[in-house]
Amino acid sequence: MIAWLVIGGVSLAAWLWLLLCRGFFWRTDQRLPQGSEPRRWPPVAIVVPARDEATVLPESLPSLLAQRYPGRAEVILVDDGSTDGTGALARRMAEEHGGLPLRVCTPGEPPPGWAGKLWALEHGIAEAGERDYLLLTDADIAHRPDSLARLVAAAQEGRDLVSQMARLRTDTGWERLIVPAFVYFFAMLYPFRWVNRMSSRVAAGAGGCVLVRRTVLVQAGGVAAIRGAVIDDVALARLIKGAGGRIWLGLAERVRSIRPYPRLADLWQMIARSAYTQLRHSPLLLAGTVLGLALIFLGPPAATIAGAVLGAPLPALLGGAAWLLLAATFAPMLAYYRQSLWIAPLLPAVAVLYTLMTLDSARRHYSGTGARWKGRSYSEGRTWN
Repeated sequence: MIAWLVIGGVSLAAWLWLLLCRGFFWRTDQRLPQGSEPRRWPPVAIVVPARDEATVLPESLPSLLAQRYPGRAEVILVDDGSTDGTGALARRMAEEHGGLPLRVCTPGEPPPGWAGKLWALEHGIAEAGERDYLLLTDADIAHRPDSLARLVAAAQEGRDLVSQMARLRTDTGWERLIVPAFVYFFAMLYPFRWVNRMSSRVAAGAGGCVLVRRTVLVQAGGVAAIRGAVIDDVALARLIKGAGGRIWLGLAERVRSIRPYPRLADLWQMIARSAYTQLRHSPLLLAGTVLGLALIFLGPPAATIAGAVLGAPLPALLGGAAWLLLAATFAPMLAYYRQSLWIAPLLPAVAVLYTLMTLDSARRHYSGTGARWKGRSYSEGRTWN
């Protein structure tokens, strides 16, 4: 009885702290600032690393070519060793759709120590030359026609890196259950308000849509400074902020991912390939994360149910209050993704899945497989082709 009372009380205290003292991570109001129209629209290069992306390019690439940008802009697609005709398809689509000019280049296999995507970005940025801004966007990201102009306008207000977390797909049951929680957990780890505050050391970005000022990137050491990073978006944001740059991160309204994750196995692979890297491959951090997740997410329903079964109203009341706070903080993210709020009380079950994915990520690391993507295996600081 005492144990359940303690679990319920600690869980409630933890959720009160998270609600009020964790940068209001649960709010979804960090959206792209409305910048004033620049007197001069700076030249921009849109750099798209692409490896075997022929299935998604027909929807994403036309959205880039169709950008209504008042200044000079071009798209540079870096065909990173594709075997499905990605480069040839991109050229055909540019001929058919018109719009912004497109260049397709091939960097070759990454040298030792380079992650494949970062090697492709390095090559694309070199191809871009002396552009004021670089929009680094993934091949599975579709943009509204005014996306680039709005990003540049926001950056011109004194920001050196502007990143938007693309709205992910939520078409299948597993996507609806897991995707909003994925973004929620990311915001819990990197509260957007703290990221956007110069006085805070917290830095993060969303790799699908990052506009960066080229001169600041060069001064910070360029992509080469993070060449082995598996979680490249967070590494890039830390690089820019660490060099004194001002960064901004928020949720997207005009940028969306079209990559499907229809099965649990697909979502599991997406999360497990980098979860242990997020913990810096530390067994101590892994143990602390598992215990923390258990207390914060499993403690409330466990205390509620145990109190009800044992006829102990106080543990049930404390656990129920914590469970209610847990669900309430998840509700804004569900609303952002236009999902039913009945999913909110199920967050503890999703947290169990995330815990298992994190443990599997650690297992992969120690078994030597590391993070895998498109036929390549990565481990922080080391790359296998």
